[in-house]
Amino acid sequence: MRLIALTSLVVLGLAACAPASAPHISPAETRTSSLDVSATGKVSAAPDRATVSAGVVTEGKTAQQAMIANATKMNSVFEELKAAGIPESNIQTSQLSLQPRYNYQDRQTPTIDGYEARNTVTAKSEDLQSVGAMLDALVKAGVNNIGGINFSIDNPDNAMNEARAKAISAAKLKAETMADAAGVKLGKLLNMSEANSSGQPRPMMMQAGFRSDSMESAPTPIASGEQSLEVTVNLSYAIEQ
Repeated sequence: MRLIALTSLVVLGLAACAPASAPHISPAETRTSSLDVSATGKVSAAPDRATVSAGVVTEGKTAQQAMIANATKMNSVFEELKAAGIPESNIQTSQLSLQPRYNYQDRQTPTIDGYEARNTVTAKSEDLQSVGAMLDALVKAGVNNIGGINFSIDNPDNAMNEARAKAISAAKLKAETMADAAGVKLGKLLNMSEANSSGQPRPMMMQAGFRSDSMESAPTPIASGEQSLEVTVNLSYAIEQ
């Protein structure tokens, strides 16, 4: 009995002297602290291409009459575009439609009293100085519907790269400023991504409308202005402990 009691005391003493188990560290506690910033870089550039949308709307008592009248005027439109130096590869039909015109009478079934034909083309030109004169020539040839003008940059890569570099520089400066204000030190760059970019200029409408054939005046004034290209980037830096 004395031997059993002594053995029990030894076991209890060893258990009391055993070192405590190591604390458990969760993944969240080992995660690197980071500073996330974003910035946008902007660059303005002059457009070098104009895309004009223009067409002819004609009416006739029959569908054939409406289409024949439309085709006659559109042939003149194509000739004017070629005379303006627009290559055929830059001319494309964007809409062709034929619709009946209904005559609505009170409490009677609508009847067709004619047809309307529409034919619209888009033409691209790199000669921005001649766009106004080209529009006037198109109107003279029979165009009676101009949808608008879209100015664009043919190759925006260089401008977009410049905007991208500005965005990264601005994001780095923002991260450094925030770290200094918070009293911490920036570590290595953990992640970098491009949030969005905008390289498609907004449409610009012409400044003047149609002119009568009998009017003698300067060509329709067109202002291409400048286009703004933007790139937004996200940077994530480690914070040194």
